Amino acid sequence: MDTHGRASLTIGDLAHRTGVPISTLRSWERRYGFPQPHRQPGGHRRYSEADVEAVLDVLARRRGGLSLAAAVHRAEVPQARTGSVFADLRRQYPLLRPQVLSRRTLVSMSHAIEDECAARAADPVLFGGFQRERFLRASYDRWRELARTARSAVVLADFPHGAAPAPPTRGVPVEVALPPESPLNREWLVVCDAADLPACLVAVERPGQGAEGTRERTFEAVWSVDPQVVRDASRIAGALADELRPGWRDADLPDQPDPPGASEDLYRATLLFDRMVAYIDAAR
Repeated sequence: MDTHGRASLTIGDLAHRTGVPISTLRSWERRYGFPQPHRQPGGHRRYSEADVEAVLDVLARRRGGLSLAAAVHRAEVPQARTGSVFADLRRQYPLLRPQVLSRRTLVSMSHAIEDECAARAADPVLFGGFQRERFLRASYDRWRELARTARSAVVLADFPHGAAPAPPTRGVPVEVALPPESPLNREWLVVCDAADLPACLVAVERPGQGAEGTRERTFEAVWSVDPQVVRDASRIAGALADELRPGWRDADLPDQPDPPGASEDLYRATLLFDRMVAYIDAAR
């Protein structure tokens, strides 16, 4: 038994689960002491589920632009969660480039993700962050339709506290109430975590913009269609929803398998789209 739980996986198991060759895992252990195996009396290495997660975390941080040494260090040092999807996702993926976008542009991008998800995504996990309940009401029919064919659909806003929420029902958005101190009160969030259509858009409202709800509001936004980035955005949002409304998940649904990594072509296309969106937003 190691400090992370039952260590029952061989190095071959770890390689199979993470896609990292055995020779590379041994090299990392020699150079960085990572991943640190539990040694059986005969000297055989054994690993835990936590080691699988740690290696996958290193791979994600490498895709996000960190050096191998920095990625290993961050995987070994527990990172305090901020309560913000935007902040945690940017910390994990430093190469995500934030853009200052208007509310109108974010509405257009959000509707594009939602419409494509409704048309094509199979059994997606969805998260929508609306800041205020009244902002959600304008899109509630859209999200109810999305929830109808989704594995789960979660909407986060400043719903009234005190009244017991309705029990989760498949086909109906799960409402998660944000306390006044939550950073999510400043965040805009659309996540479609689906194997055949991963997409996420996460934004934080810039401070000092006067009365809330004005059309001139601007946000710092990041977006991605990288399956692993989207999966991590989904995991961050899901963990926050767990804290704010325990028990919302459907225990009967199987876990989602880890997605494949993105290609260099996808990364280049993302950079091009970033520039296109910036030009379109500036022309409005």
